[in-house]
Amino acid sequence: MAEQTDSIGDLSFEDALKRLEAIVQRLEGGEASLDESIRLYGEGDALKQQCEARLQSAQARIERIVAGADGKPTGTAPFDGD
Repeated sequence: MAEQTDSIGDLSFEDALKRLEAIVQRLEGGEASLDESIRLYGEGDALKQQCEARLQSAQARIERIVAGADGKPTGTAPFDGD
């Protein structure tokens, strides 16, 4: 499982999301054996955590433009997600 976690960490956000979508489709299709379903679920969970961490990191780097009373930009402030 550690090797799998390492390879997940090497994936781009987009590739991790594509893999996660493929896993969901495979599990929803009901074609996987129980053992494969358990393995896929674990991989999917790791991919979900990786994607969430990357999104949180990106959000932390985003700044929003702050406008003054006149509507003109006055500076930036951290993005709060609201």
